[in-house]
Amino acid sequence: MRKTEHCRIVNFFLFYVILLTMKENSRNKVLPLILSVAVIILDQLTKCLVVKYIPRLTLWTDDGIIEILGKYVRLIHVRNNAIAFSMGSTLSQNARGLLFALMPLLIIIAVYVIYFRNNEFTKLQRWSICGILGGGIGNLIDRFFRPEGVVDFIDCYFWGIFGMERWPTFNVADCAVVVCGVIFMITFILQIIEDSKKAKKGGSK
Repeated sequence: MRKTEHCRIVNFFLFYVILLTMKENSRNKVLPLILSVAVIILDQLTKCLVVKYIPRLTLWTDDGIIEILGKYVRLIHVRNNAIAFSMGSTLSQNARGLLFALMPLLIIIAVYVIYFRNNEFTKLQRWSICGILGGGIGNLIDRFFRPEGVVDFIDCYFWGIFGMERWPTFNVADCAVVVCGVIFMITFILQIIEDSKKAKKGGSK
């Protein structure tokens, strides 16, 4: 057995032992972080493959388009350095890049602090939050280390809805943020409804 493989087994065993020795409340907070790590790894791996094997899409060439399901789902290579609602448009390019890398970083740190201090989140909500944070960190890595912008590569047909022939190109990190965000919102709304029912029952007694 190679030394690196032996180290991985030992590290996994130590991580498992740490989880077992933790209190249940702490374990419920730490375990979902695995999803954050998984999203980051998958996001960066797919982006590296796209950068290496798919030429960037330009106005002059479409050689890099790979059709997965015909025109409905395609793989392309584009970079996204857009700023939402033209915020910071009067700033220099370097200033905009720094600003819109630091803002998400501060938000992510704040969410992690809330995540660990709050004991009211359900297990599903904690997994959802960690999925969202993993996606946020995945795109944040691009903001810091890819000056040309975030790598987007999933291109979907949108049937002209809202005047868009194709949905804006996205990546694995975006998928994690949207899917986990929807799950969190649904569980949050259901929790509010459940708490409201309990309050009404308690008030009627």
